Amino acid sequence: MKATQKDFAGIASRAARDVRVAFFCGPDESGALDAAHKLVSLLADPGERIELPGAELRRDPVRLGDEARSNSLFGGTRHIWVRAQGDEAHDAVRNLIEDDVESCPVVIVATGATDKSRTAKLLINRDDALVAMFYPPDLGAVTGAVRTMANGAGLKMGGELAERIARGAGLDSRIARSEVEKLALYLDASPETPRPVSAADLDSVGAQTEDDDFSPLVDTVLGGRRNAVASELKRMRELGMNPVGLLLAFERRTAQLAALNAKLGRGGDVAGLLKAEAGARRIFWKDQPALNEQLRIWRGPRIERLTAKLVAMHQSLLANSQDAELLLAEGLLEIARIACLTVKQRT
Repeated sequence: MKATQKDFAGIASRAARDVRVAFFCGPDESGALDAAHKLVSLLADPGERIELPGAELRRDPVRLGDEARSNSLFGGTRHIWVRAQGDEAHDAVRNLIEDDVESCPVVIVATGATDKSRTAKLLINRDDALVAMFYPPDLGAVTGAVRTMANGAGLKMGGELAERIARGAGLDSRIARSEVEKLALYLDASPETPRPVSAADLDSVGAQTEDDDFSPLVDTVLGGRRNAVASELKRMRELGMNPVGLLLAFERRTAQLAALNAKLGRGGDVAGLLKAEAGARRIFWKDQPALNEQLRIWRGPRIERLTAKLVAMHQSLLANSQDAELLLAEGLLEIARIACLTVKQRT
């Protein structure tokens, strides 16, 4: 069974009833994590939670099966929660599904993995398994989610402020939820005593974001702007940008490009599509020139290879945190060279 954020809500109840192993992946880690929690909440009787790190399962691939087939110490139900990097849990999952003995539900949230990962391929065609792939949502979707969160917290918030929170959170629902909770606390708001939110209130509690610093580098590399690459990488070092945070900005833009590619099809009107998307508030109007530039470079197989490259970089950064800045710079240079070459060929 396969799902994305578009259809997960519709199959979540059935998955909670029928699925033996659920694998949540994709560049939108916050969306994958929220969906995993949602699935557990829908289990008839979640029982005791057993948490197993992916690294531990990589060292001991038989442990997952042993735990999944064991009864709770007190004779009750249980479920297993796994946080993994990439395909760390692959061998453990293979051992589990090769055994027909009844087991408790296993929920895996795999950072840096996709529905093309080896673990996903083990599960995607099984009726008793779920592979859920989450792409970063667009601006309009997160803005709507922020307004829903605000209403639930007793905050009267207009669309402009909700969009500001969504952009400030880098389209990350976890950060956006944190901002809404801080605003509710600051204004002493609740569903019973709703309070209006002003821009000044948001200024008082709003978290700072690095996205404004990230954007020029993202657009330079993905746009193949040869003359600006070196200076942007130098700026990255001078400002001490967080490597993982910067890479997440690249992943969000790449997911956005992939979604636009799907709408564009072959030989579509790039400018026309972007104008329509901006008009529908699915992209920020200021991003149109950069997206126009990047959509003409990253098409078809190139966008697929770019996605795979970023996933590999993410895994490498997390496994080698001391060298993260160097590894990121090398990876971005490689991506920039491809983009620059494509621009040169096109012109």
